[in-house]
Amino acid sequence: MVRPIVKDPIFLAQKSVDATAEDLPLARDLLETLQAHEEGCVGMAGNMIGAAKRVIAFACDGTYQVMFNPEILRTKEPYEAEEGCLSLSGVRKCRRYRSIKVRYQNESMETRIKTYHDFTAQIIQHEIDHCNGIII
Repeated sequence: MVRPIVKDPIFLAQKSVDATAEDLPLARDLLETLQAHEEGCVGMAGNMIGAAKRVIAFACDGTYQVMFNPEILRTKEPYEAEEGCLSLSGVRKCRRYRSIKVRYQNESMETRIKTYHDFTAQIIQHEIDHCNGIII
């Protein structure tokens, strides 16, 4: 189900709680909402659709990926970026890393570790910030 985008900064500033297998429907809603906004959006976190759960969805190599409980383990090559967000107006500066190593759970709740680079890494960092209540 496509859900409305949350724009309330007080809600968005709250840290999300860990997701469980019971949050699979939330992941489906997150993907459908992301796809409905694909012209201007490449990633979303659960709190952007009203669920303060650690679930993110993002575009990656021509498809979409979902991560439950993502955590950045390692970063390399910091740089300054400018980002926008469906939940916020305008563009803001932020610090990102060109390479990140992430531990997460897939839709089967199996733990995975993967390294991401460049724009995909930037998207993931933005969405993990949402999970941590960090507003760019």
